Amino acid sequence: MPVIETERLILRPFRSGDAEALFAYLRAPTARCFLPLTLTDLSQAEAEVAKRADDPDSLAICLKQTGQLIGDLFGGAAEGDEAETASVGWHLKPHFGGQGYAFEAASALFDHLFGVAGLRRLYAYVEDDNAASQRLCEKLGMRREGVFVEFVSFTTDDAGKPVYEDTMQYAILRREWLANCGARHALSASAF
Repeated sequence: MPVIETERLILRPFRSGDAEALFAYLRAPTARCFLPLTLTDLSQAEAEVAKRADDPDSLAICLKQTGQLIGDLFGGAAEGDEAETASVGWHLKPHFGGQGYAFEAASALFDHLFGVAGLRRLYAYVEDDNAASQRLCEKLGMRREGVFVEFVSFTTDDAGKPVYEDTMQYAILRREWLANCGARHALSASAF
């Protein structure tokens, strides 16, 4: 994926030197869906950065003014019959939440995936307790399409049995995104 610039951010491929910043927020992920990505040390973070650097669907979210990596996005198109559809997601360092960065980054990614890549539909999975991502999906104009009851497990209980979580699916079509373009830009002025 190419480098994408917004008013305050640069979305770029991961590169050598990003391990420390990635480790800063993946050593103790705040959303349970990221627990499988938990990094235990800097060498593991370096391997993860190398993996993401080779992944065209993975982008680092960096502050334009300083270059500081503050989170990441992904937007991976499916293959075969679903080639015009992509799963999207985001993860920010907690310190940068509530400042509109997630909305700004995701909006730019959506613009790219719908406009440049020509995708037809984007969707995101969000756990039922992740209110911040639910709000972001709704602010982006995505609709909640359904809830997968006891869909996935990221943790276990005291006895070691999986604790299954309810997961919501949000989605938006290209025509909906384009129709809401004016409203989306008006929302970008308010913080998320």
